[in-house]
Amino acid sequence: MRKYIYISILCLSAGLTSCNDWLTEEGPMVTKSEDFFTNEETAVQSVNAAYVPLMWEYNNTYYPEWFIGDVVSDDALKGGQNLSDMADVYDLENFKTISNNGLLLDYYRAQYQGVARCNLAIEEIPRMEVDEKFTEKLRDRLVGEAKFLRAMYYFRLVRMFGGVPKVDYVIYSSEKWKQPRATKEEIYDLITKDLLAAEPVLWKKSEYEDADLGRATKGAAQAMLLKVYLYMHNYTEAKKWGEFIKLQAEAGEYRLCEQYADNFTLEGENGSESVFEIQYMDEPTSDFGEGNGFTRGTFTTILTRSRSTAFGTSGWGFNKPTQNLYNEFENGDPRREISILNPTDAQITTPTEEIYLGSRYVSRKYTLMDENNRYASLSHTTRSPINNKVIRYADVLLMYAEACCETNNLPSAKSALNAVRQRARGNNPDILPDFPYGSYNDNNKEDLIKAIRHERRVELAMEGHRWFDLCRWGIAKSTMDAYKAGESAEAKAEMGDFIEGKHELFPIPQEEVNLGGLTQNSGY
Repeated sequence: MRKYIYISILCLSAGLTSCNDWLTEEGPMVTKSEDFFTNEETAVQSVNAAYVPLMWEYNNTYYPEWFIGDVVSDDALKGGQNLSDMADVYDLENFKTISNNGLLLDYYRAQYQGVARCNLAIEEIPRMEVDEKFTEKLRDRLVGEAKFLRAMYYFRLVRMFGGVPKVDYVIYSSEKWKQPRATKEEIYDLITKDLLAAEPVLWKKSEYEDADLGRATKGAAQAMLLKVYLYMHNYTEAKKWGEFIKLQAEAGEYRLCEQYADNFTLEGENGSESVFEIQYMDEPTSDFGEGNGFTRGTFTTILTRSRSTAFGTSGWGFNKPTQNLYNEFENGDPRREISILNPTDAQITTPTEEIYLGSRYVSRKYTLMDENNRYASLSHTTRSPINNKVIRYADVLLMYAEACCETNNLPSAKSALNAVRQRARGNNPDILPDFPYGSYNDNNKEDLIKAIRHERRVELAMEGHRWFDLCRWGIAKSTMDAYKAGESAEAKAEMGDFIEGKHELFPIPQEEVNLGGLTQNSGY
């Protein structure tokens, strides 16, 4: 069942008061926060508003997260019309980024917009009186949603920039807006505390009405704790939270879709495999170029569709899969054709724009392409209603397999890994055998880790995970060097060298450094 969280943008002003100075008395148009937070509707509106910055992908430039997760990694090239199309992304993918990168600035500020909205809800909603309609259970859940979302925003920041300013309160005074960078460890501590506070009060997915599917759930918090603890290399805690969400799956809350491709259709949204999705909707309103908050559709579909006219309509051709990724799939793996379109010569109508640095491949998952290789019509030329699948249950199983492997529980790791492979092979016993397979040896931890990493790459291909996985595994340098060595001469000519200890993180945007007096990341 498709669901949309309808947005009410919350505008509050904080007035200054004085007992004897009329110059500082509240004016007649000043709204105090306690005057706004008076009933269930306003509490829900404030939390709805906290979800909104997750949707944002365009302000001064386009900045969906897959420009980092896919394009900076060995999975994808920038694409577009030519090298200069989206120059900020060209710099990112070739390790030539400098601190005035416009994409990084828009992305960074969008996360802090989300944090600010969460802080307001977290501060004000607990003060509200409960009644027959606005129950304690609902109040606690809404605060839990806001804490989940704050953790999500800070997680998105910390894995790209490292330590960032820690703001976990509403800023009412100009004296408090300028904050130093916290350490990476302090940010992760805030993230885990928020998720641990949210998990007990969030509802299970099945407890929500259909109209509310898409909100943060108990399972989403458990999956995020699993993920965050993997990034922290605390595999014991990661395994524990993986077991909690697996128990929910055993009770019927989650399961793998029977067909892998169903995850990337409108009909499959918020389905059995969905743990958390960023919600988008069909919106034909013509508001191109207005910036953050002016659309509830996603730009990802038009950004990643082929520039060719052979598929019914054309797109902008970004996020082009690499030959390296294409070769990663095992023979007969049906996920390759669902993830990557390999157009024929006849389907390439403008080779100079459709073949980018030697890659003819096209990202397919979020393009709304049917089984006949035709793109669905959009009600707005640039906006699409398809949701962004942030966490799928297949992702959970592979994260759990990794945690089990790292804690030497190899049987559980193999079981979770094989569940993902079994779904992928369907009714074809001749492909994708259970682990151990190929050159992998059974009961060999190193081989099992390699197999899990391979499976994450192909199962989650073109979903924005790869770069962050390489960095948290500590293999970004070796992987990117090997990838560069095998790329086309055209691509190699554009690539800079990966510098270990620098390029795992991106520079803090220079405008933020100047405004806040922040220290810059090493090497920038």
